[in-house]
Amino acid sequence: MAKGKKTIFFCQNCGHESGKWMGQCPSCRQWNTFVEETVSPLPHQTAKSARSQEPALAPVTLQEVQFHEEERRRTGIGELDRVLGGGIVQGSMILVGGDPGIGKSTLLLQVCRYLSRDGASVLYISGEESLAQIKLRARRIGEFNNQLRLLCETNLELIRTVITRQKPEVVIIDSIQTMYHEDVSSAPGSVSQVRESTNTLLQIAKGQGVSIFIVGHVTKEGNVAGPRVLEHMVDTVLYFEGDRHASYRILRGVKNRFGSTNEIGVFEMKHDGLQEVANPSEFLLNGRPKDASGSVVTCSMEGTRPILLEVQALICKSSFGIPRRTAAGTDFNRLNLLMAVLEKRAGINLSSYDAYVNIAGGVKMTEPAIDLGILLAIVSSHKDLVIENSLLAFGEVGLSGEVRAVSLAQQRVLEAKKLGFEKVLLPKACENIVRQITGIQLIFADTIREAIGVIHSLSGARPPQK
Repeated sequence: MAKGKKTIFFCQNCGHESGKWMGQCPSCRQWNTFVEETVSPLPHQTAKSARSQEPALAPVTLQEVQFHEEERRRTGIGELDRVLGGGIVQGSMILVGGDPGIGKSTLLLQVCRYLSRDGASVLYISGEESLAQIKLRARRIGEFNNQLRLLCETNLELIRTVITRQKPEVVIIDSIQTMYHEDVSSAPGSVSQVRESTNTLLQIAKGQGVSIFIVGHVTKEGNVAGPRVLEHMVDTVLYFEGDRHASYRILRGVKNRFGSTNEIGVFEMKHDGLQEVANPSEFLLNGRPKDASGSVVTCSMEGTRPILLEVQALICKSSFGIPRRTAAGTDFNRLNLLMAVLEKRAGINLSSYDAYVNIAGGVKMTEPAIDLGILLAIVSSHKDLVIENSLLAFGEVGLSGEVRAVSLAQQRVLEAKKLGFEKVLLPKACENIVRQITGIQLIFADTIREAIGVIHSLSGARPPQK
């Protein structure tokens, strides 16, 4: 082994370092995540730091800090601006993760097109595609001007030189797993390379005031590949969700130092790139079956936006001793909990029935406000009752069978009214909040028995006996 180099074991999940291999990481408690890498000391670690010769810095008070509200730069894509909190903050680092083929590079190339048309200088750096491949993809999106410059390079020192010389306002790195630092001996994509590459880009972003978008690959668990410290170093983490074979895409913010992390952006993949979906509720309810049992429309809040969803349930007699439970788009454990509440509090025996619950459209929603919709869909399929297409239901269900209040009930009811729903079944505790809303029938329920009685009465059947 060359002089100055040593072998260190890194945890691929959290970046923990160890001098020897261990089966379980002592930091994140994950098994079989340690990999062996040969590293050499970086120049700033071996050379004497010039900072040691500088005078000691004096701390300042909060009142002495000068603060100026920075104007955000709009990307030209409203759904992306919503997730970012209003636009791009100068000098910020934004990590965009998602499955292969989900549309990360397409979205960022569209951002480059809009920004360059607005006069911003943009540099697109690709370590995975050639210039011809990027141009082929750009031809599908539209016309570009000379404000966008392309570079195919993976050496970070050369990239730093180009950024310093060109002085772009926005830089796209596609992807971080292909970048490498010459002073790190391990291969590109390894824990040490990803960490050092991100640190170098962070210095460029903060030191030169450049806004940097980083594309990150994801593992089979859905996390960004590389150490967890990668997500801690950047300012914003965005995840693309959705089936790559479907037309919709959901951009969700899981970390944002400059805005809310509850917002989502909805896109539709077309031949000319990703198109914004201004009304995701109407988009997700498109193709809803009529007069079919086991189908209920509910409402979930994503940040400040109410989204209407169709919950589908299929209950059928089990052919085995142990019934099967399947949940698509919602929490599996939550499904088991709601079915247990139905058996205990409503007297509906489901122990010998298979249960399949699906959120139509392939979206994933875990807000407790959709509990009542899931529960009513199960009852509708089990009793073969058709719930009116004009009815919407939402509310959290407790273990005692009570229907609990949810936040932002007024916005949910107004969204249902806007899309043409005539009736809303909601918790009794929300009555004072939505009382002033007119033009739509409001039905309140305290318990799941009352809610089940409502759908029985609307379908003309008798309510269940106690």
